[in-house]
Amino acid sequence: MTRLVNRDRSLQELERDRWSAPSGDETRLMATVRELRRKPIGGLTVEDMRLLIRQNVGLAHLLPLAVEVLRSDPLAEGDMYEGDLLAAVLTRDAGVWIDYPELRREVRSIVSELADVSPALKRDVEGFLAR
Repeated sequence: MTRLVNRDRSLQELERDRWSAPSGDETRLMATVRELRRKPIGGLTVEDMRLLIRQNVGLAHLLPLAVEVLRSDPLAEGDMYEGDLLAAVLTRDAGVWIDYPELRREVRSIVSELADVSPALKRDVEGFLAR
């Protein structure tokens, strides 16, 4: 499944949602999320997508892009470990996948072809497939 999305636009533009100015006690993680929301989505790295997806930010736009990456490299790696993007995708709440049944089927297809993965990633795969 290929979903057309304007990769020159940021999540902030695509979602038409400008977050308010940061408070003085914002964490580094949230400051990074705020910054990444302003970056064109076509310029997001695997790590950027992993981080945003883990925070449930921009899923409507990022899940299709992440699945596109996973199609060619199921164990694509951000800054954490091999397969960390896949783990981020697999561990989204089950309710998220109700809105994206085609993506869910595609992710199921991708993980069904995985063989030798870490025990942690194997648990994520099994959890996803059990839903």
